[in-house]
Amino acid sequence: MEERDQIYAESPAEVQPFEFSEPVVRVFPDMIERSVPGYRLLLELTPLMVRDAVVANSRVYDLGCSLGAATLAARRAVQVPDVEILAVDNSPQMVARCKTIVAEDNSIVPVRVIEEDVCTIPIENASLVLMYFTLQFVDPKRRDALLRRIADGLRPGGVLLLAEKLAFAAPEQDWLDRHHHAFKRAEGYSDLEIARKRQALDKVLIADDRQTHHQRLKSAGFDQVIDWFQCLNFACFAAIRKS
Repeated sequence: MEERDQIYAESPAEVQPFEFSEPVVRVFPDMIERSVPGYRLLLELTPLMVRDAVVANSRVYDLGCSLGAATLAARRAVQVPDVEILAVDNSPQMVARCKTIVAEDNSIVPVRVIEEDVCTIPIENASLVLMYFTLQFVDPKRRDALLRRIADGLRPGGVLLLAEKLAFAAPEQDWLDRHHHAFKRAEGYSDLEIARKRQALDKVLIADDRQTHHQRLKSAGFDQVIDWFQCLNFACFAAIRKS
């Protein structure tokens, strides 16, 4: 049974920058569902995208896989032969737990869980790349190169599903922040927990606006970018490499 997220319920002298440490790994499923509005629906819709994008004799990559929720959603939806999924994360604690979770799943599509930086792992023969709430934690100076590598590693017709927290200009940002915090309160987080989590994520999670994402994806080599999902300030783009 998963643990409930109470990491920021107490108030030590100083809030440390957020990292995917062992305490976070233990509560991560609870943390992300109670922190990211629409997360469960995004996972439920992922199989529709998998069935449409994945072709035989290709690879699926889950970059920043954490505990493998998107990996398993994709694995169970693959309907063509000779597909391999590579689940990649740079947190040793996440990778160790993800390997256990994947081993307990009874799907037949092979999955390799790999501890590596998503910015350095080779992307080859991919028909689908999932990157759910990962790019926002990558150094902004490395984001353009990462997306170019993904585009170059996709087969013709391949798709990148990029889910991110979006940044907006005021007053829209203030409105979305207010309602995001209201969502978290409804999920049982206190005002103290919300404030402390926000402080921990400052300068760690660096969100881009919609226009920046579109421009970056087009510059990386994607031919089409579709805004297909948004819940408050969390969104997912489908970036398609046609050629």
